[in-house]
Amino acid sequence: MDVVVTVPQHRWQEWLAEGALPGESFPPDVEYYWFGSGNLPRIAPSERVYIVALGRVRGHAPLVRVATRGEPWWPPKAKWALVRHGGAVACTIPEANRGFQGYRYRWWRRDIDERPFPDWQAGGSV
Repeated sequence: MDVVVTVPQHRWQEWLAEGALPGESFPPDVEYYWFGSGNLPRIAPSERVYIVALGRVRGHAPLVRVATRGEPWWPPKAKWALVRHGGAVACTIPEANRGFQGYRYRWWRRDIDERPFPDWQAGGSV
């Protein structure tokens, strides 16, 4: 199942600086993590991880794998991480979305509700 996560407003610029954004090329061996501490989501490789930030769905990237604790650099409170390499796509849905902790499963229909979001970095409107 596709999963939706939030990037808090105060971390938005930091998240953008990590790279592998829509339209960018990226090194295939670099991994990007979104850490979680609650129950592990039901998601499989190649399913989508969507980002909500600044009140909107901003886009998605394909999940490469789910990682669990074990690395020495792992954040102390994190139990798992959603891992991607790149391949991000900017898109949104017509409704505004407040941020939330943890994750949710995609609640909209991809084929009907999703649309391109060229102004995804700055906020823009739908």
